[in-house]
Amino acid sequence: MPSVVRTKHLLENFNLTLVAGEDGLHREITTSDISRPGIELTGYFNYYPKERIQLIGKTEMSYFLDLSEEEQIDRAERLCTDITPGIVVSNWLDIPETLMDAANYAGVPILKSPRKTTRVITRITNFLEVKFAPTTAIHGVLVDVYGVGVLITGSSGVGKSETALELVKRGHRLVADDSVEIRQEDYDSLIGSAPPLIEHLLEIRGLGIINVMTLFGAGSVKNHKKISLIIELELWNDHKQYERLGIEEETMKIMDVTIPKATIPVRPGRNLAVIIEVAAMNFRLKRMGVNTAEEFSDQLATMIKQGNDEMY
Repeated sequence: MPSVVRTKHLLENFNLTLVAGEDGLHREITTSDISRPGIELTGYFNYYPKERIQLIGKTEMSYFLDLSEEEQIDRAERLCTDITPGIVVSNWLDIPETLMDAANYAGVPILKSPRKTTRVITRITNFLEVKFAPTTAIHGVLVDVYGVGVLITGSSGVGKSETALELVKRGHRLVADDSVEIRQEDYDSLIGSAPPLIEHLLEIRGLGIINVMTLFGAGSVKNHKKISLIIELELWNDHKQYERLGIEEETMKIMDVTIPKATIPVRPGRNLAVIIEVAAMNFRLKRMGVNTAEEFSDQLATMIKQGNDEMY
């Protein structure tokens, strides 16, 4: 579940100044949507999204200042409800006393920003989208290999951590070991990170827990990474037919996102780190439009057709 987000978190994370309504800094923000109360300032509050952060820019403020004092008091009191988490005023605009008084009375924080309205909307929306993103956790190891976020999964003891250690020795970066916290930041984007307790740590059976950053340096770890490829390690099964050409692409769905997946059989003599490196490079080639398996299949089909034509 996402952590509780309160108005005070905006004050702590952005260049904002509290000018009124300090008693309401504990108010909870329940949505990442931001409202610009333009039509509400005209007096139409039938669909007022009072649970959202309200953003007032130059347009809204200039209209508000053109209202009579009675109208300003009415609009300000109706804007400042008991659940409105806060009002952000951009462009370091002067705030009239009528709005300040209503905010102080209702306990609605007013935060001033020196930034332009569009910049404020973008930054606060991105911040809230991350906070409210759906999350899950998966048992595995996440490694940044050639810029590709590779999530290594498999049964306990199959060699995930040992493979990650070899990848780190080869210059790649560890993101998380054992438990990978995943949040869906967009409809097609999964971001993986490590729980704070085990960040930068790697468990090697027979050796114990090691601190990768201490041993290999700050360049060997990464705090978070987009998951682009899943590699599942499984013990070699002589009765199972493994993919030989790579034409059929497996996938795995995590929350609402489908990620390409490859199953790598494990047995003595196979260098899993090198195989995963090649898998990451091959993934990048496919995204650039180069599919070796399909090209080989097309060439094979062409040769077979030419052979048949020569027979006749």
